[in-house]
Amino acid sequence: MDEYPEPVHEPAAGALDPRAELSEFLRTRRARLKPEDVGLPDYGRYRRVPGLRREELAQLAGVSVAYYTRLEQGNGRHVSAEVLDAIARALRLSDAEHAHLTHLAKPKQKKKPAGRAQQVRDPLRTLLDTMDGVPAILVGRRSDILAWNRMAAAVFGDWAELPAREQNWARLVFLRPEYRDLFVDWEHKASDVVSQLRMDAGSHPNDPRLSALVGELSVKSEEFRRLWATHDVKEKCHGIQRLHHPLVGELDLRLESFHQADAHEQMLVTYHAEPNSPSAEALRLLASWGADATRAGTSTASARTP
Repeated sequence: MDEYPEPVHEPAAGALDPRAELSEFLRTRRARLKPEDVGLPDYGRYRRVPGLRREELAQLAGVSVAYYTRLEQGNGRHVSAEVLDAIARALRLSDAEHAHLTHLAKPKQKKKPAGRAQQVRDPLRTLLDTMDGVPAILVGRRSDILAWNRMAAAVFGDWAELPAREQNWARLVFLRPEYRDLFVDWEHKASDVVSQLRMDAGSHPNDPRLSALVGELSVKSEEFRRLWATHDVKEKCHGIQRLHHPLVGELDLRLESFHQADAHEQMLVTYHAEPNSPSAEALRLLASWGADATRAGTSTASARTP
């Protein structure tokens, strides 16, 4: 398992640096582990670094210290899957983190340009329209909001009123104060958005639009800079979304997400309420109000930052 990777080429202009991303991801994952977490002795005040030392991690993974050091410095293009698996186990990575590590260390050449426009199939748009009473959104790469139905507009705002570049969860969450009021746990929503952007960055480091989005948010939002620096990654497949709607008040909705088989980078996200719950009644009210509810949502989506 002890093999030496070769250096990678410098990133293209306008791209995120895969070597720097790999280095920081491994460093931050190592720093969060304590010796006692992995059965190693803790020397207390004699430790000069947070978390595990490089030599401790190398020992757990079964590779030499020199090899792991090279990898943590970003030289990982020719690392074997077996070594990555061993390091992932030593770092106790989740499935999403393991996949992210693989993307960073062994980036694949994409057949299509990274910044290409994302297309939505007409049958998907029809499906969204037929999901009456259930807010549904199609989300693509870079957290772009590609399509949505009438109920989603009533709950989150009619994003058709916004310029296309602003139809993006990251820009909405971090740059529009009204969305801090909409999401009861704004910090959790913000963390989910950044984690997904991190996954995108690992899979598409040469995407100029993603790099521009990260740069813009880093300049304009201190909260984004803080969350981006954690290098946390996770996939949001399901959960509870708590909202404070301007018309119907509190909404507790169950989030479910589904990746498209022929377009894995696109995800259909639905929100439904428990039967006979106050949130279910609130959704029925929004559905019955039709255009009035959508206009109320539009007032949230189209509000401008100061």
